[in-house]
Amino acid sequence: MPSFDRIDRISQEVHKAIDGIIRDDLNDPRIGGTWSIVRCEVTRDLRYCKVRVSILEPEKRKDMMAALKKASGFIRRELGRRVDLRYVPEILFELDTNIEYAAHINQLLKEHHVNESESDD
Repeated sequence: MPSFDRIDRISQEVHKAIDGIIRDDLNDPRIGGTWSIVRCEVTRDLRYCKVRVSILEPEKRKDMMAALKKASGFIRRELGRRVDLRYVPEILFELDTNIEYAAHINQLLKEHHVNESESDD
């Protein structure tokens, strides 16, 4: 039974490899703009990997997620070449909107702070 530290190390290696594959090897024009892989979560049995992707431009999200899902087989094959694992996990891409949500909350707090300071004056 694999330990959690081992799974975390594997998840980090998979994260680095997938990021490099997407940035260097994919030539799909739908993949571009400001994006980031937030986290990779490999299951304990090493069969699946959830890749959480943050895409800051809302108009590009749908196309980029479709491109990533379509290229998942290619990415999995390249991952098998770059990372030495007994099983190469099936890659599942998920959109992560936490960064956008945090920016929205930050903006609301700034507006509230400005409104408070104006009412105090």
